[in-house]
Parts: sequence; C-alpha cells; structure tokens
Amino acid sequence: MKRLLGWLRNPWGQPRALPAFTILYLLWSLVPVVLAVLFSFNSGRSRSSWQGFSFRWYWGDPDSSVLHDPSLRTALAQSLRLATLTMLIAVPLGVAFAIGLDRWKGRAASTSNFLMLFSFVTPELIMGVSLFLVFVKLFTLVHLGTTAQLLGLITFEMAYPVIIVRARLLSIGREYEEAAMDLGASPTKALRMVLVPLLLPAIFVSFALVFADSIDDFIIVRYLSAGQSTETIPIRIYFTARAAPTPALNALASIMVFSTIIAITIGMVVYRSLTKGERAKGAALREFAAQI
Repeated sequence: MKRLLGWLRNPWGQPRALPAFTILYLLWSLVPVVLAVLFSFNSGRSRSSWQGFSFRWYWGDPDSSVLHDPSLRTALAQSLRLATLTMLIAVPLGVAFAIGLDRWKGRAASTSNFLMLFSFVTPELIMGVSLFLVFVKLFTLVHLGTTAQLLGLITFEMAYPVIIVRARLLSIGREYEEAAMDLGASPTKALRMVLVPLLLPAIFVSFALVFADSIDDFIIVRYLSAGQSTETIPIRIYFTARAAPTPALNALASIMVFSTIIAITIGMVVYRSLTKGERAKGAALREFAAQI
C-alpha cells in the first residue's frame, strides 16, 4: 500500500491522473455521439436495438430517409445555406474589422473593440431575443426568415474572426508591411501583397470555425425562423425528438457532425500547410543565430 501511495505521489514521475481524466472525459463526450451515428446506419426502425447495417435512413427508405423526407431535406439545405453564407460574409467582415482595430488608435478604437467583445460574450439567448425584437419592432423591412437568420448569425459570428485575426496580427507585427513600403509599395499594395498572405492561416481557421459554429446554431436561428421552410437541422431535431423519431433523425444529426468534422479538418490541414514554411524559416533563423 505504501509503495502504491508513493508511486502515485511521485512528483517526478509521469503524470497519471490527468491523462486518465482526459480519457474519461473524451469517452463521456464521444461515446453518445458515436452511438447516435452508429444507429443512423441501422437497417430497422429501432434506435436502441441493432438490426443490421444499412443506408436506409440516408437515402434507401422511399418515404422516411433524409433524401426523400421533404422536411428533413429542407432542414439540411437550410442549415448548409446559412452556414455557408455566414462563413463567406462574416469572415471577410471580421478580417477587415480586425485590421481596422489594429490600425485605429484612440478612445473610439477602444470603444469599438469593447462593443465587438460585448457581442462575443453576450449570452446567445439574449442576442436571439434582442434580434427578434429588432426585426419585429424596428427594422420591419427585414422579415423573419432566411434574411433575418443570416443577419443574426453574421452579427454573432463576426467576433470569432476578429479575435483570431487580431491575435495573428499581434504575433507578426508591423515589420513586414513597413519593409514592403520602404521598398516602394503603397500601403494598399503592402496590405494586399504582404499582410493578407501572412494572415491566411488565421483566415482559414476562421472560415472553419464560423462554419462549424453556424451549422449547429439553435437559439438565434430558432427565434428568427419563419416557419418550417426556414427550420434548420438543430430545430428539426429538437421538435422531432419529442415524438417517436426514426433513425432518420440520427442520420440527419450525423450529416451535421460529418460536415463539422470535414470543415474543421480542412481548416487544420490548410493551417498546417500554410504555417509549415514559417516554422521551417524560424528553425533556420534560430540555427543561424546559434552559429553566430
């Protein structure tokens, strides 16, 4: 017993409690998702008893599969539409906002930065209710539905690329732009030819993060929905799960999981490929400095 206690209390030994806790957390988080995805391939209607492997609930069933059920197909299309448009609009705006805040000095810049962070830390429920009241009471030209949902998601998601790109700007500094302008480039050309390529890793990560976060948004999209035609996958799952759902619901949720994983994987691969050259240059510079 004393030997076991000494083995556990050894401060110089390999950590044991933290890896065990990490594994337990991953199992607790991933096992339900894996089970839900697994039963989306069940050949029978049961969501708890395995009856064989099949793609029935994706496209095989002529009535209840995701491909053939109009409500599930509409929810899938609406989710992909909103996530893609939000990504394509929010990220460029966020990048421009981040560069503007980095270049802008004074109290007005600090106030703008606070307002941006305020939208980031505001609870999504408050954001959803506020946007609903804005579109219903103030900006009545914007009707509830896809347009309102898109504007709400852009408002909420734009803070992510701002924070990511600003962190990247702080790490690269102003030296590269200044060197380009010393060599004759205009500020606009230095921004386009020097700064933006250096920001590409952060921009691609922002694309992946915004897409992954938008496709499973529930609160803002639910408040700004205008009926079944503008319901997304999370809304459809929420309402269908209260009835007697078939594994088609698991298939719909699995498609959302697969889309998120693909988006994050693409972002990580692009980020690593873009930063691989930078790491090699940094290692070469350190080796050169050590030789000096």
